[in-house]
Amino acid sequence: MKLFQNFIALIVAILLQGCGVYSFTGADIDYSSTKTFQVNNFVNNAPIVEPTVARNFTIELQDLLLNQTSLDLVNNNGDLLYEGEIVQYYTSPITATSQSTAAQNRLTVAVNVRFFNTKDPTKDFEERFSFYYDYGGNTQLIGAALDDALAIIFERITQDIFNKSLANW
Repeated sequence: MKLFQNFIALIVAILLQGCGVYSFTGADIDYSSTKTFQVNNFVNNAPIVEPTVARNFTIELQDLLLNQTSLDLVNNNGDLLYEGEIVQYYTSPITATSQSTAAQNRLTVAVNVRFFNTKDPTKDFEERFSFYYDYGGNTQLIGAALDDALAIIFERITQDIFNKSLANW
C-alpha cells in the first residue's frame, strides 16, 4: 500500500511539474515581475458621440482585468498600459421590409487600442477591435435597451483585448 501511495505521489508530481502555472482565464502573465496595470480614459472620437460610451468602456476594461488577473489597477506607471479611443459608433440597417423600412438594424462600436507592456515591449501593439448588436427595426435603442446592447458589445471587445494582450492562445 505504501509503495502504491508513493507511486501515485510521484505521478502527480511529474504531471504538475510539466503543467507549470496554469490560469483558468488563459492569462499569460509573469506575476513575479508584472504587478500592476493602468487603463487610461478612452476618449470618444467617433463621428456620433454617445455621452457615456467612452467612460463605460474604460470601466468595463478595468473590471475585466481586475476580475481575470491578480494585477492591481493603478493611475500611473502601470506595468501594463491600455489606452485608446472609440473610433466608430453608428447604427445601420441590415435588412429591409417590403415597404423599404429597416426590418433589422445593427449598432456597431469600434475601439482603437494601444497596449504597452513595460516588462516585455515585444508584446506591445496597436489594434482596432469592433463588435455589433443587431436589433429589430421597430425598436428604439435608448435607455435600458441601449445599455444592454452596449454591455454585449463591450463584453466581446474587452475579452478580445484581453486575449490579444494577455492570453497565450
